[in-house]
Amino acid sequence: LPAQAVLLCCCCSALRPRYKRLVDNIFPEDPKDGLVKADMEKLTFYAVSAPEKLDRIGSYLAERLSRDVVRHRSGYVLIAMEALDQLLMACHSQSIKPFVESFLHMVAKLLESGEPKLQVLGTNSFVKFANIEEDTPSYHRRYDFFVSRFSAMCHSCHSDPEIRTEIRIAGIRGIQGVVRKTVNDELRATIWEPQHMDKIVPSLLFNMQKIEEVDSRTGPPPSPSATDKEENPAVLAENCFRELLGRATFGNMNNAVRPVFAHLDHHKLWDPNEFAVHCFKIIMYSIQAQYSHHVIQEILGHLDARKKDSPRVRAGIIQVLLEAVAIAAKGSIGPTVLEVFNTLLKHLRLSVEFEANDLQGGSVGSASLNSSSKDNDEKIVQNAIIQTIGFFGSNLPDYQRSEIMMFIMGKVPVFGTSTHTLDISQLGDLGTRRIQIMLLRSLLMVTSGYKAKTIVTALPGSFLDPLLSPSLMEDYELRQLVLEVMHNLMDRHDNRAKLRGIRIIPDVADLKIKREKICRQDTSFMKKNGQQLYRHIYLGCKEEDNVQKNYELLYTSLALITIELANEEVVIDLIRLAIALQDSAIINEDNLPMFHRCGIMALVAAYLNFVSQMIAVPAFCQHVSKVIEIRTMEAPYFLPEHIFRDKCMLPKSLEKHDKNLYFLTNKIAESLGGSGYSVERLSVPYVPQVTDEDRLSRRKSIVDTVSIQVDILPNSIPSDDVVSNTEEITFEALKKAIDTSGMEEQEKEKRRLVIEKFQKAPFEEIAAQCESKANLLHDRLAQILELTIRPPPSPSGTLTITSGHAQYQSVPVYEMKFPDLCVY
Repeated sequence: LPAQAVLLCCCCSALRPRYKRLVDNIFPEDPKDGLVKADMEKLTFYAVSAPEKLDRIGSYLAERLSRDVVRHRSGYVLIAMEALDQLLMACHSQSIKPFVESFLHMVAKLLESGEPKLQVLGTNSFVKFANIEEDTPSYHRRYDFFVSRFSAMCHSCHSDPEIRTEIRIAGIRGIQGVVRKTVNDELRATIWEPQHMDKIVPSLLFNMQKIEEVDSRTGPPPSPSATDKEENPAVLAENCFRELLGRATFGNMNNAVRPVFAHLDHHKLWDPNEFAVHCFKIIMYSIQAQYSHHVIQEILGHLDARKKDSPRVRAGIIQVLLEAVAIAAKGSIGPTVLEVFNTLLKHLRLSVEFEANDLQGGSVGSASLNSSSKDNDEKIVQNAIIQTIGFFGSNLPDYQRSEIMMFIMGKVPVFGTSTHTLDISQLGDLGTRRIQIMLLRSLLMVTSGYKAKTIVTALPGSFLDPLLSPSLMEDYELRQLVLEVMHNLMDRHDNRAKLRGIRIIPDVADLKIKREKICRQDTSFMKKNGQQLYRHIYLGCKEEDNVQKNYELLYTSLALITIELANEEVVIDLIRLAIALQDSAIINEDNLPMFHRCGIMALVAAYLNFVSQMIAVPAFCQHVSKVIEIRTMEAPYFLPEHIFRDKCMLPKSLEKHDKNLYFLTNKIAESLGGSGYSVERLSVPYVPQVTDEDRLSRRKSIVDTVSIQVDILPNSIPSDDVVSNTEEITFEALKKAIDTSGMEEQEKEKRRLVIEKFQKAPFEEIAAQCESKANLLHDRLAQILELTIRPPPSPSGTLTITSGHAQYQSVPVYEMKFPDLCVY
């Protein structure tokens, strides 16, 4: 019987298919001996010679491997996978497709097993398969299972750290293999679907985040050694992430970036945001340059979605945007320029609104402490927005930067006008002032380094008018920002640093100031807008809340106008302006404190010293130097080096000072007239022109001195609201009222000044003043007529507009009221 049994087995084995016999022969009796190489060569030769048998060979190997996995025969599993790998590498025929299906089925079996060694073995086999380039694409093959399984391995929580690291590395390498295989395939679009990216990207970020200290560049990818790749999951995950992004195209870029936001939100990595910045630097350096604007759009969209989060979260997102913009600004920015600025300005308004609400709702105790901390956090947000705006704007070409300047200026709230597009209805006065400061700081960043060939290009009327608006003069910080913006645009030869600080310069030639001949466009600009600039400087000097920096910036403004825009006519106007400032400080109609009056005197001295040396008229220089020398001896508080010290003795009054301490108009005119200057206008006192916005602004302006007061229905005003402005009646007051001996002489003097002004003042100044008075009168008359004149009733009806449609409302004759003379 035993002999018959052996004979029966031999006969049965001889009847088995040849491919099964060849497969069985590669397995030794003891799995420790490893793969039988001689029989493996026979199997490989058979598979290459008969490729139609490959699918059967694969199926049989898969059957044996599944049985060995279930029985935990790890040795035979290793032999089977080694045989599969060799067959896969040796065969490149059309019939390999069915074999691949068996191969992938066996890899899936290994990945599903709970043994880490088998999982790593299956991953290694899949990576080898991913590196094979197939001749034709497979339209039915999908890798959903492998994406899910490799992603799960990336999050392994095995108790043994070494095994955990090994499994995570295997998962990352598996994802890398899936990416390479699907991208090279014609059906690569499947891997970019959101359900796959939502697993792949967080898995890579999770391993990048887990490393405690990663010394890797955030620029172009480094070239780590092979040992680093194998032992460090963070480095391997980062390289895989770079490779994934580098293969992204226009259509699937967003699907690869959006999971990054979800991961950062879920793990609360915006505050602190070092890892978020690191991730987006990798993204910006890895993607193709022409797709950079897609990433910026995604960051802006996420900022909009998280607008109600804490200030630190929003600040973290904005700082990430800054880093992305810093990389993209020098490359392809795309059509998102205005969108970036519009979104940032919108969030700037929101931040100011949150800050204003916190200030209004703050109370004593812990609530006030919380509100103050929120205010500080909101300032972090605002500073981050301004930094981003400035950096982005400074990297734009000049033609785009001028558009952005106009765009930001159009957002600045100006009282009495509706040109701005920011909603400030919820801000209040304090919030509006805050948003004005923030927008001007943004504008200052954008204009930094801007060089225009002509001043008209840098300061067009549509930009200059709102910039010099009285609404932006109500706060000393606002005035400082306006002047600094003007300096950025005026200083075309980089002279501002040489003029920094208000001082008496002994020799202006030592500054080596650069200047060019004034062109025709600049001359016409000063003829059109010069009075507006002079008026802004004049009124800015007379503000009660000025500090030292205000006077320094005003001095720099006068000096820059002299360098960049001054011809002989402009020089005369600037000297008239300086003398008018000196007179205003002496007369003090605005009741300025003594420090401000002395500050104006010091400003005038510093500027006249500068302009006298710039035009190089010896007699003028001699007069200015003499006055400064006398001031140094007798009145040092009239000089900038003394008045702006911490402890400077101030005089009690200026009316009793000697005339030698002041710059005299007649001596200046005499000195300039001898050098060929037209000095007739020096005898005409400078008076700032009145603008239309003065009547709209809520601040006290010079228009108050010439405005026409029209009171309609005074009885309708409650008596309690009327402020009584009575003057005490004394004998001296009655005597002055009766005495009219000096009235005639005063009237004659006024008439003489008016005639002299119309004879010698520039035409632009006379026209501007007459036009402002005429406009003021017309406005008052129109207001009166609108209230008093009504159209007469008509039986045919009265035209009214309701909901945008014109309608006629007829009035019956018997209801009409006629005058008495028309009724009989």
